[in-house]
Amino acid sequence: MLSTNEIRRSFLDYFAGTGHAEVPSAPLVPYNDPTLMFVNAGMVPFKNVFTGLEAPSFPRATSSQKCVRAGGKHNDLDNVGYTARHHTFFEMLGNFSFGDYFKEQAIHHAWTLLTREWGLPADKLLATVYHTDDEAFALWQKIAGLPEHRIIRIPTKDNFWAMGDDGPCGPCSEIFYDHGEHIAGGPPGSPDEDGDRFIEIWNLVFMQFEQTAGEITGELPKPSIDTGMGLERVAAVLQGVHDNYDTDTFRALIAASESLTGVAAEGEQRASHRVIADHLRSTSFLLADGVLPSNEGRGYVLRRIMRRAMRHAHLLGAKDPLMHRLVPALVAEMGQAYPELGRAQPLIEETLQREEVQFRRTLANGLKLLDEATATLAAGGELPGETAFRLYDTYGFPYDLTEDALRPRGIAVDRAGFDAAMAQQKAAARAAWKGSGAAADSEVWFDIAEREGASEFTGYTATTGEAQVVALVQGGAEVREAGAGAEVIVVTNQTPFYGESGGQSGDAGRIWTNAGMEMTVETTDKPLGRLHAHRGRVEAGTIRIGDMVRLDIDVERRDAIRANHSATHLLHAALRNRLGEHVTQKGSLVAAERLRFDFSHPSALSAQDIAAIEAEVNAEIRHNEPVTTRLMSPDEAIEAGAMALFGEKYGDEVRVLSMGRSNWNESGRNFSVELCGGTHVNAMGDIGIFRIVSESAVSSGVRRIEALTGEAARQWLVGREDALKNAAGLLRTSPDEVEQRIAALLDERRRLERELADAKKALALGGGAGPAAAVNSDEEIAGITFTGQVMQGLDARELRGLLDQAKARIGSGIAALVAVNDGRAAIAVAVTDDLVSRFDAVALVRAGVEALGGKGGGGRPDMAQGGGPDAGAADAALQAVREAIGSAAG
Repeated sequence: MLSTNEIRRSFLDYFAGTGHAEVPSAPLVPYNDPTLMFVNAGMVPFKNVFTGLEAPSFPRATSSQKCVRAGGKHNDLDNVGYTARHHTFFEMLGNFSFGDYFKEQAIHHAWTLLTREWGLPADKLLATVYHTDDEAFALWQKIAGLPEHRIIRIPTKDNFWAMGDDGPCGPCSEIFYDHGEHIAGGPPGSPDEDGDRFIEIWNLVFMQFEQTAGEITGELPKPSIDTGMGLERVAAVLQGVHDNYDTDTFRALIAASESLTGVAAEGEQRASHRVIADHLRSTSFLLADGVLPSNEGRGYVLRRIMRRAMRHAHLLGAKDPLMHRLVPALVAEMGQAYPELGRAQPLIEETLQREEVQFRRTLANGLKLLDEATATLAAGGELPGETAFRLYDTYGFPYDLTEDALRPRGIAVDRAGFDAAMAQQKAAARAAWKGSGAAADSEVWFDIAEREGASEFTGYTATTGEAQVVALVQGGAEVREAGAGAEVIVVTNQTPFYGESGGQSGDAGRIWTNAGMEMTVETTDKPLGRLHAHRGRVEAGTIRIGDMVRLDIDVERRDAIRANHSATHLLHAALRNRLGEHVTQKGSLVAAERLRFDFSHPSALSAQDIAAIEAEVNAEIRHNEPVTTRLMSPDEAIEAGAMALFGEKYGDEVRVLSMGRSNWNESGRNFSVELCGGTHVNAMGDIGIFRIVSESAVSSGVRRIEALTGEAARQWLVGREDALKNAAGLLRTSPDEVEQRIAALLDERRRLERELADAKKALALGGGAGPAAAVNSDEEIAGITFTGQVMQGLDARELRGLLDQAKARIGSGIAALVAVNDGRAAIAVAVTDDLVSRFDAVALVRAGVEALGGKGGGGRPDMAQGGGPDAGAADAALQAVREAIGSAAG
């Protein structure tokens, strides 16, 4: 008997041996189809090839594609566990031809693989064709030798496939396996076709026509093939069982569940074990592909699946969280085919355990209220919608969980009443918002958010994507379309563009379509914290509500922003390590060209502090540890050592970013652990280098660091090196010797300044020449010796020293000096001790200051100094001193 792993491998090997390129499974999040929540068929990753948007890399391909059907129009969740073939997660085996081969080869490959390679008996197989597809009918007779009664013509859409109202379409041919007369049910097309006897195992789609608005308009120039075979279904056939849950993979997972709960998968407990096994697969693969539980979008669907499985674990009597302990069994079964499971195993286990601990609290509260509310209800009764809403709104008990809990008792739920209570709450919230004083032009965003829900952000793992336009805003009002030249704000149902928040700049890039619409996105922000608003200009064509558009981020700009954002986390940690735990973030700006980080600290950082902080950040960058993301409650995150921003409001769950080495000290946690919803590098080395370019004060007790990373830091350093080279050229030396050369020049300057000062002193003491000199020798005024002189370029601070020397030279008398410098003049007067009783230096200097256009002047009776703005009156100032001496002597 072939195992499921062997069946998958043999399918891929067969088609690889017939010239098909083996393509690995795409992630479960379909970034190329905004209409899908998850990849739900094997052809989804090739959709753009089939529609002509992309050129194929190979003419034929084969894959085993991961698929999930648990949200939107493709939702099998409620049936899982209670039927033989419903799953939330399944694998779709497929072979594809992109204009290479067509019906004959597709039928030949299918029949050869089933009957020759896998040995299925031909008399157990039958085929359906679209009722007008005579070509396929004849090929089944020719290739497989099927008699006419085992080739069934189906006139309904079940056997005609279309990608949508517009695009490729064509007839299908489905292959069925007959499990035997002992199982109830009739062949396809018969009144009892819904029985379990005849099971579809393979669907061959012949993409043959082009249609517009639901009408076929012609044949495709290159007809193509898309086939899909459910691995779980064919494994059941090849392993001789009728129930998918009896195949080897599911038996192993159910056995693990039985072992951990101590409850056999029999009777009423059988469905619970099946739910757990199926949901373990879907939740683990979604987590491995980057989907994390949340309250909106894909994350909400993931949480619903998780909680449904966790409730069934509760029904089985599991006292402790169960799901995370089953992950090793899943990895053992499927990890070889899908290595991403093994790589993500720690994240999967941690997330499942945390969610189950949290959900068990919710479940206990909700079930208690549910039991009280249904105590008087019997089978056939109905739970009021208001009660179901109170369970949801107050206790976080989802509506579908209420339905699931009451289903075994035969009690229904009033869905209309639940919806009415939900609508009433929204109306109350809107009224409260209108009365809150919020800006009037924000009401348009409230309308959009209420109608469309939150935009789903796909940019943690993607930089491109597809989306549907759900709103256009111009001048504060919604519009239906916007043409070339229009400044417009575009809202899509999902986007890889990060909306400005938390200090991180919004993404820029472009939005475009194959029809010729081109829009430049200048920035993205987040109105109401829920919508992503792409702001920009339509460059060509027209953008309309409902358009399917492509979104491309400016990747180089995003990478620079991510590097700067991650660097702020490292900087925060390094500041706390160096300065102390009082350091907390007070604001930040994360742009493409730079980062700015404000933090609490009472004084300026020293050069040694800055050098040490910069070195520590760069050390973490060089170790190139990966950045890890976990989803936790705020309390759990803070308990685990995560830094939270004071004053920030956090929801029920937060993203916890761990960066840098985990062994950097004895704490056992990473270098940096913070709550953050922004985008970050994958590994520390992606930052490149980190350089602090300034440190300054913002306000009392708050400092600011500005820094650069990556290419911006490199260019900054190159600029400094160029400046050094230029300086070396001017100094006629090498860059290595600039410091020594400057030191030598400064020494030379100080020597020359000393010589100049000495020369000026000598000139002042020994007499001067030329027009600057007012007195060339001592003179006598009323019997008093007087010496005075005007000195050009003399520093006013040197006047007193020169006057002391003059007093010593003349022995008895009065000396006055005027220093002229930069258009101003300073005057000083000295009186020898024997004359102080007769002459006051302060009075004499004030006479000179007045002549210089100044006021005042001061000092002691033996020495005084002042100054004025009129340097041209220097001689007049000396003359004024002379006259004052004369007046005082008389």
